[in-house]
Amino acid sequence: MKVMATAGHVDHGKSTLIRALTGMEPDRWAEERRRGMTIDLGFAWTALGDDTVAFVDVPGHERFVTQMLAGVGPVPATMFVVAADAGWMPQSGEHLDALHALGVGDGVLVVTRSDLMDPELARDEALEHLAESTLGRLPAVCVSGTTGEGLDDLRTELAALAHRLPEPDLDADVRLWVDRAFTIRGAGTVVTGTLGAGRLTVGDELELGGRAVSVRGLQSLGSPVDTAPAVSRVAVNLRGVSLEEVGRGDALLSPGRWLAASVVDVRLRAPRGSSAVGGLPKLPAEVMLHVGSAAVAARVRPLSRDDAPDAEPDTRTVRLTLRAPLPLRPGDHALLRDPGAHAVLGGVTVLDVRPPELRRRGAARARAEDLAGSDGSPGLALELRRRRVLRVADLPGLGITGPTDGVPQAGGWLVDPAHLEMLAARLVVLVTEHAATEPLDPGLPARAAQRGLELPDPKLVDLVLTRCPDLVADGGRILRPGDGGLPPAVRAALATLRADLEQAPFAAPDANRLDELGLRAKQLGAAVRAGELAKVADGIYVLPDAPDRAVERLAELDQPFTVSAARQALGTTRRVAVPLLEFLARTGRTRHDDDGGHTVRR
Repeated sequence: MKVMATAGHVDHGKSTLIRALTGMEPDRWAEERRRGMTIDLGFAWTALGDDTVAFVDVPGHERFVTQMLAGVGPVPATMFVVAADAGWMPQSGEHLDALHALGVGDGVLVVTRSDLMDPELARDEALEHLAESTLGRLPAVCVSGTTGEGLDDLRTELAALAHRLPEPDLDADVRLWVDRAFTIRGAGTVVTGTLGAGRLTVGDELELGGRAVSVRGLQSLGSPVDTAPAVSRVAVNLRGVSLEEVGRGDALLSPGRWLAASVVDVRLRAPRGSSAVGGLPKLPAEVMLHVGSAAVAARVRPLSRDDAPDAEPDTRTVRLTLRAPLPLRPGDHALLRDPGAHAVLGGVTVLDVRPPELRRRGAARARAEDLAGSDGSPGLALELRRRRVLRVADLPGLGITGPTDGVPQAGGWLVDPAHLEMLAARLVVLVTEHAATEPLDPGLPARAAQRGLELPDPKLVDLVLTRCPDLVADGGRILRPGDGGLPPAVRAALATLRADLEQAPFAAPDANRLDELGLRAKQLGAAVRAGELAKVADGIYVLPDAPDRAVERLAELDQPFTVSAARQALGTTRRVAVPLLEFLARTGRTRHDDDGGHTVRR
């Protein structure tokens, strides 16, 4: 199946033409038929040559331009209609602006009502306008829906158009933009859309708005099918969703394959004919982004400046912050519209759906320079160079396929090889600086290394370490071999303290003595970690073998013994004896009896 959309001014005969081609009524609502104009999207189909061609009939009135964009957005070709007796009209121009912005590049010009007036003037004028757009020089056919004149020629041209449209990628991920949603008694919720790539099968599990749904049934061209391959108009009967939970602009997605983008960087192209009047128009602070069948308000932040020396007059790089997230990928085409001015501001190509935050002065301009050579085509090497670190799970959502062999990776993350070497050099600097500023704190904590390297996952620190032969990991810290020794001044103070304790092993120095020796909390903590001292309690430090020597002496006393007896046996003060006995009990060397006595455990 091939799908194309109508375009053209209101009341130029688009729906009449489709009825003549297909024998079907595209206007679905009684109100549309009563008023003689299309209000919402209509659909019809017919066999043309070797193809079945489905038509999306869009409204031509300016009040329904949003509906028109919802119908044109997912469709690759157009049947552009101009009436011979009216010629080129305002809405003809707006429809062409939309097609140009979306990059639609093929179609057929149809001049209707040729029985009412010589169609050549309207045809030639329309062809001139079309030539200014991405459609270029289209084949033109003059017809009359009343007499049937020209319809056979039109069928021939439409068949040729269908034949030259590119073949879809049937293995692509599904993204079906919903253009209608309704319920059918006994079936439940049904949505319709144009499937541009991939395929749908009954029983498929899909995502809709972040939740899981399943395909209960499929119809294409009004008949049930088990599988619907792209390109096709398809109706999907969904299980697991109510009508209130789905509407136009939503998308059915292959699960786990798309990223919900709330902030996107895009390249904006000037609207049709704007080069002759000075390039891009001034952008309002808020615009409407139209993509697929969705229309979402967005705030605009220009990244590139119009007055930059290398600025192109017809393009500009901007950041869009969307009111609601959309499933977008780099390379997607969309358009921006100013709803207040009823004007198309230009087409956009999505460049990045996971852009970095812009925190520093000049970051916007630097970002524009970074994106200057990008056309939105996804590629692993390019994305790694730009992002430096990339989550493997995000690759499908960025449109990146293919193997990742040979790319440094850890914990589900990929790292740009050049960036990994830079990180290794930076880690050596961080460890060296830590050793210089914190000589009593051996090794840089791995968490501090992760923060210093600005890595999103601690497993990546281990990957960086593989590029650092002069660093080792030990107990959650990263250090150079030989780091962590006590400074000479601390060793000298400890030698003096050791001499005092060897004379009186249980006479732990008081705060004044420790301060006099220059042994404060950091130095004492380093001495304990180095095995030079044992900490009994806050402010109570003894030699490492003192607790065992205390047990030997206390075992010689009558059991149980009192604190006073222990103090006398150890030759120390109550300041030391009480916390020492608590330490011995805590470490299982002694037992504190209920009557207040102490007993050495044999």
